[in-house]
Amino acid sequence: MNLRQIEVFHAVFLHGTVSAAARALNVSQPSVTKVLRHAERSIGLPLFERSKGRLIPTQDARILFAEVSDIQDRVRSLRQACQNLRHGRGGLLRISALPSLGLGAIPEAVARFMTGHADVMFDLQTVHHDEMVRKLYERETDIAISYEVPLAAPVAHQVIGEGELVVIFREQDLPAAPPRIRLDELRGHKFISPVQSGPIGRMLSGELDRLEVTLNEVVSARTYYVAAALVHAGVGMAIVDNFTAHAALPPGLASRPLQPAIAFDINAVYLQDWPPSKTAAEFLQMLSQVIEEL
Repeated sequence: MNLRQIEVFHAVFLHGTVSAAARALNVSQPSVTKVLRHAERSIGLPLFERSKGRLIPTQDARILFAEVSDIQDRVRSLRQACQNLRHGRGGLLRISALPSLGLGAIPEAVARFMTGHADVMFDLQTVHHDEMVRKLYERETDIAISYEVPLAAPVAHQVIGEGELVVIFREQDLPAAPPRIRLDELRGHKFISPVQSGPIGRMLSGELDRLEVTLNEVVSARTYYVAAALVHAGVGMAIVDNFTAHAALPPGLASRPLQPAIAFDINAVYLQDWPPSKTAAEFLQMLSQVIEEL
């Protein structure tokens, strides 16, 4: 399939009819029909079945769609880059970050950076640790902001800040909470476990084992914002990173760091053969400053 056939197939798959696809592409219906037939002939497979005026994708078409969507995203990215060049923009920064940073530190850093770099555009997305290498390797993002550097992967990194784990709880449950909380002080309280949620969960699990502390785990939450919502609902207490606590705590919840502190690095991760541009390096400096303030 050539790019035009891919574009038409993608539009028909999304919109369900030739007429709707034609409107989306701003072309005639006969043109869409002709290109679609050529696409089916070129791959030797039917892609759609007609049913009550709609085109129903075949199973083969559903398999192809995932690959086609990725190509369409890359084509849109190329078009955006060309548009940026035409209008003299300073480039496109594609930054991925963990959700805990994506709702606080990243938006603040972008806002500050754009005051002095109005010609720079951002493509921002959240990413989980197990997706990070794939997104970098497949060029879906240029830099991933992460708490962990993947082992045995062709990546380089730089440390841009530090975070730490905190306990979040309802103020009514710990009305006289100390400035820092020891893990053994959480015994007897219901606990929302993050043990399955990436490197921070593993750090916490290791510290609990080291101290020989067993908590009353009633729920396991794989995302920290879900954990915060469960705390707010009265399910129990949770341990999250300080960025989640800063961005997600509604009225009635409070947080305290642990004693002793459990700290972790925040890394800017990128492919070894694709280091940050000068503009990206300047943005990482700004992000580092925001992280330090938080």
